[in-house]
Amino acid sequence: PRLTLFLLQEKIRVAVLVSKAALQFILGKFLQNYFNTLYIFKNQYAYLLVITSSGVQLSDYKVPEEVEDAGFEICGDELGSIVEGHDVKKFRHHGGVNGIAEKLSTSTTEGLNNDTELLNRRQQIYGINKFTESAATSFWVFVWEAFQDMTLMILGGCAIVSLLVGIATEGWPKGAHDGLGIVASILLVVFVTATSDYRQSLQFRDLDKEKKKISIQVTRNGYRQKMSIYELLPGDIVHLAIGDQVPADGLFVSGFSVLIDESSLTGESEPVMVSSENPFLLSGTKVQDGSCKMLVTSVGMRTQWGKLMATLSEGGDDETPLQVKLNGVATIIGKIGLFFAVVTFAVLVQGLVSQKLQQGSLRSWTGDDALELLEFFAVAVTIVVVAVPEGLPLAVTLSLAFAMKKMMNDKALVRHLAACETMGSATTICSDKTGTLTTNHMTVVKTCFCLNSKEVSSNKDSSSLCSELPEPAVKLLQQSIFNNTGGEVVINQNGKREILGTPTEAAILEFGLSLGGDFQGERQACKLVKVEPFNSTKKKMSVVVELPGGGLRAHCKGASEIILAACDKVLNSNGEVVPLDEESTNHLKDTINQFASEALRTLCLAYVELENGFSTEDPIPVSGYTCIGVVGIKDPVRPGVKES
Repeated sequence: PRLTLFLLQEKIRVAVLVSKAALQFILGKFLQNYFNTLYIFKNQYAYLLVITSSGVQLSDYKVPEEVEDAGFEICGDELGSIVEGHDVKKFRHHGGVNGIAEKLSTSTTEGLNNDTELLNRRQQIYGINKFTESAATSFWVFVWEAFQDMTLMILGGCAIVSLLVGIATEGWPKGAHDGLGIVASILLVVFVTATSDYRQSLQFRDLDKEKKKISIQVTRNGYRQKMSIYELLPGDIVHLAIGDQVPADGLFVSGFSVLIDESSLTGESEPVMVSSENPFLLSGTKVQDGSCKMLVTSVGMRTQWGKLMATLSEGGDDETPLQVKLNGVATIIGKIGLFFAVVTFAVLVQGLVSQKLQQGSLRSWTGDDALELLEFFAVAVTIVVVAVPEGLPLAVTLSLAFAMKKMMNDKALVRHLAACETMGSATTICSDKTGTLTTNHMTVVKTCFCLNSKEVSSNKDSSSLCSELPEPAVKLLQQSIFNNTGGEVVINQNGKREILGTPTEAAILEFGLSLGGDFQGERQACKLVKVEPFNSTKKKMSVVVELPGGGLRAHCKGASEIILAACDKVLNSNGEVVPLDEESTNHLKDTINQFASEALRTLCLAYVELENGFSTEDPIPVSGYTCIGVVGIKDPVRPGVKES
């Protein structure tokens, strides 16, 4: 870099000197001061470049006064330009993740301080993690939308003409009866539709608010805790796992095998690998694989997702099949009625003209002739009004309103009244099981370790299991549970033990603790060398750990049939490693099937000694494992599911 910059400076210097001499020769001495200034500026520009061993970095960033006064050394715009622009030079100039964390007055291990005054000050400088929402649609907007129905617009036109003609021919109020009757039916249809849609929009707005209340794991004051994504601030340390949506823009701190799906922002289907070399995480993307810690840098409308949402306007709703059919019928009826009305009016006028021709009075028109023409027009309007059934929209609206009420009683919400026939014609509803039909609070209720099955529905059962198993098997089991996990056991601010992670991970960790295990002790005793997080493709999670006494061991857990197929050994009732023969295999398969038939989620745990060494670039072995055992996890059904 130094050589390149030197050559660049020499080229600029030579070019400036040559240009300077040529122009001095042509234009004279009066331009000399101008070029001296240019030459000085060129040298000053060269000094704006800071040469380091890692390359060239900009050093002209100045911290805004209000940011500096608040106790921070970097502003939101600078943070946004680093992450959104994937600007590696700026990232390195600010000292990488640790440097930016220091400038944000936070710690990558302890997180933010929970002091309210400090959090409020941070919020004033960097904003909150909420997007600007559009104002709620008023009732009168729904009234206007209901008026846009084709049938109602045709009826409205007919009503106006009918009123004018009726009053002109029969006077007020007798001549206004038909027109006012049509107007009343139109208003009834409009207000029934608008009222139903408005009430449903309020219910859906509340539903959307509930849906957006997402909790995420954050480290603050050294404690890992669950927190709403709306409470996130720049400087927070967020823990992300597979399936999580990135809640804000941020930087990768640490993690394993992180793949990010950025298709929602970029449209690219290929996932992006995020690591210390490419540490940029964008709001709105999803973790496709792996797990990591993230330093939040931008929140809310400052994120790339927030800016994208601000540029998008809500599109109009498509018409439902019923609306399309009704509009088609109204259009056809209107055209046919209009055609016959025009033909009738033309025939009547032609008769009047013929009569006047016979009488020889074609050039003399009287008031009676004008009234007769008006009556002809009234007949034509009557044909159009009769042709368009004013009762059709009312009948359809009332039937849909009744259908919507019935569906609400069945706990099925429909956003728009006209969509009832679409929702009502559904024959099959596909639902997620975990967390929807079940309570999503899992517990280990059955086990099979060392080829012995046992029910462990209480802590007392777990204690007796621990006493029945050989001590080496218990230690091996605890090592596998506490190291090969995506969850964590922490002490919260109240001093109580709390298990964080997915319901499945929490159930396994809770079982490990009931065996008398020490999560922190096991994690400190063994050093994690490599982690392959669980994903739906592999259906397993694997880790490689360095043992306290030296040596390497790989632990694996996942779908029972997959892990069992990777095993060729098993722990027997004495805790000894023996070959996995046909009899033992059949016993384990029968146990797995029995657990599954009782609606239990089964997981198999296994390990393998890595006697030939292991490198982080090597894949974790997929065979040669020793089966530790199988656990059956119960997820109780929600109350009312059976009745529904």
